[in-house]
Amino acid sequence: MSRLAPASQWTVLIVLSVGIGAVLLWLHAPAALMLGPLVAGIVVASGGGKVRFPLPAFVVAQGIIGCMIARMVPLSILGDILSHWLLFTAGIVSVVVACSLIGWLMTRLHMLPGTTALWGMSPGAASVMTIMAESYGADIRLVAFMQYLRVVGVAAVASLVAKMFGVSAAHGPSAIVWFPPVAWLPLIETLALAILGPLIARLLRIPAGAFLVPMVGGAVLTHLGWIKIELPTWLLAASYAFVGWNIGLRFTRPLLLHAARALPLIVGCTLVLIAMCGAVAALMVVTAGIDPLTAYLATSPGGSDSIAIIAASTNVDVSFVMAMQTFRMITVMFLAPVLTRFIAKRINASDGAAL
Repeated sequence: MSRLAPASQWTVLIVLSVGIGAVLLWLHAPAALMLGPLVAGIVVASGGGKVRFPLPAFVVAQGIIGCMIARMVPLSILGDILSHWLLFTAGIVSVVVACSLIGWLMTRLHMLPGTTALWGMSPGAASVMTIMAESYGADIRLVAFMQYLRVVGVAAVASLVAKMFGVSAAHGPSAIVWFPPVAWLPLIETLALAILGPLIARLLRIPAGAFLVPMVGGAVLTHLGWIKIELPTWLLAASYAFVGWNIGLRFTRPLLLHAARALPLIVGCTLVLIAMCGAVAALMVVTAGIDPLTAYLATSPGGSDSIAIIAASTNVDVSFVMAMQTFRMITVMFLAPVLTRFIAKRINASDGAAL
């Protein structure tokens, strides 16, 4: 793959993405338009391909995903959160505790160097956790691998959970209209929000703001009647592809070789974490009557943008899912440095005492 010209590598990536995505659509897999490019990205990157990914395009794609969720999640969700604050608190705390417990165990047993395991298991936005981990001296390559491997795992398990409980994709292949009639003024307003939102987030240094600012801003502006969000299918499909490529293309050959020695431990602990979060989801199903896929997506420790795409492509309570994901992400951003320092100090003190 590395011997191919950049244009040829892009051609292979796009052709693979379309082919795999078409198969997943045929199988009625949730978020097929994201999972296809994600798998294609892994194949190209692990095969030695070096596709130059345009970061601005990915940032705008995140903004478009935020606009999509804003269209689906009304401001009335705030009232629902307040009325079910105990359920939200229990769900968020349980996932954070599960992630911290596994991170502590991996660090305590010296499975990975320094605080790498703690950051790798943090259930916040994958890109934000990776950047923060570098500031605290963790192995950024292993943290990135752990974070994005978990995103891939969560997306794959979501498809299995959907099949297990008979939840099909919200739109079957025959129902997709790729080029519907477009209301151009609302489309321009939507694109302006998707572009300006990330710029505002960058100026204000809001973590994961490329996704959050358009989501919150879009919800408020549409509620006030100031804009109407217009998202034709072709634009959403392109945005899904950019999100999938951003994840898949990170699994480069050097990264995989760097993580090869710790790969069994990382995969095993990632599966255990997904299972523990699944147990939390099961409790929510039993005690609160939440449907299984909604509960799984709400508690899953995956990336918020990928979870948003999966939720939007299936018949689940998108408001519930995104509310819990967003509040947990914000919580982890504030707690991750504190928890990491606390756990690292306790482990270092324990190791010093043992010596």
